[in-house]
Amino acid sequence: QVRLVESGGGLVQAGESLQITCTASGGNLSKNPTRWFRQPPGKEREFVAAVNWMGTTTTYADSVKGRFSILRDNVANTVYLQMNSLEPEDTAVYFCADGDLWGQGTQVTVSS
Repeated sequence: QVRLVESGGGLVQAGESLQITCTASGGNLSKNPTRWFRQPPGKEREFVAAVNWMGTTTTYADSVKGRFSILRDNVANTVYLQMNSLEPEDTAVYFCADGDLWGQGTQVTVSS
């Protein structure tokens, strides 16, 4: 049974950087694009970024474009989200998704 496990979340100050990871355990990531979503406190879950299987095509929400980068390492079955110039508005639980499979999320908190 494949599971997605997010890690790397934490508390940072505004302007700092953080990298979170999504690793597939018990199997491989599928050939679907892998996506990152986030759910800010009291708000709906929203799309953040996506990367295709080859890692050649990426898509970003307007709110993170130019600050976040999504990358993948298929050998390691891992997808990364590099987050730079973090803002308090980026505070959320971050989830990765591979097809219909979702991880449990990792908390990112950005203090002002």
